[in-house]
Amino acid sequence: MLDLPSPKPTHRVAYGPDPNQFGHLWLPGRRAAGERGEAPAPLLIFVHGGYWRARYGLEHADLLCRALAGAGIAVWSIEYRRLGNPGGGYPGTFEDVLRAVDFLPRLAERHPLDLHRVAIMGHSAGGHLALWTAGAHRLPAGHPLRRTDPLPVRAAICVGGITDLRRAWELGLSDGVVEELLGGGPDEAAERYAATSPIELLPLGVPQTLVHGSAEEVVPTEFAERYAAAARAAGDRVRLVWLRDMGHFEPLDPWSAAWPVVYGAVADALGVGSGRPR
Repeated sequence: MLDLPSPKPTHRVAYGPDPNQFGHLWLPGRRAAGERGEAPAPLLIFVHGGYWRARYGLEHADLLCRALAGAGIAVWSIEYRRLGNPGGGYPGTFEDVLRAVDFLPRLAERHPLDLHRVAIMGHSAGGHLALWTAGAHRLPAGHPLRRTDPLPVRAAICVGGITDLRRAWELGLSDGVVEELLGGGPDEAAERYAATSPIELLPLGVPQTLVHGSAEEVVPTEFAERYAAAARAAGDRVRLVWLRDMGHFEPLDPWSAAWPVVYGAVADALGVGSGRPR
């Protein structure tokens, strides 16, 4: 997919002053054309992955976002400061995702977006950030990353995601990237792990869907299994969907056998017609 030309989003919009604080807004056809009278579109916030590193940007998810827009779903695909960017890592990466989400009311002033039908989805490290954003209201009062008046999301979808940062550190995933992200291991930065690891914020209080390849080669399947069990035990409504014999990147490919599953999870989350879109 990285060798294919990236489609052009409907709009590229800055949500902050840093060069990496922007998003791609994908609007369904007639809304993209600016036709009057079109009902506001349900909206998916999408957070890309890449182990939080600057070498991976939001462009690798453009084909997925275009396919969702073609199915009638608006997408706000966000870029954010990553490791290797000035200000990337803790807390800048987390601040940017919250800032991008909080920018949505301004987007809705100019574009037909239904802010009563919003879900958030992320892939890989973006799956971590999507779950974390849905649970940021669970941070203790006074924490600088706590969302005091968050835009409500109907559901969170984690695709091939890293759901437990302590476990990711234990396994040394991607050459120990979690220690770089949080500025230390769990002993040196215990409060940061507690504040940024989705499994430690449970219950999130919103329905969650985990989509994970049974043949995952990047994020071990235990991350989906252990998180789903912990979330259910905490009282959250969680669905775990396995992509049989698939790996890490098939869910980003709208021509793959994973696409109906990914689209179905988004459609269910937003309460729109399900089935395989054209």
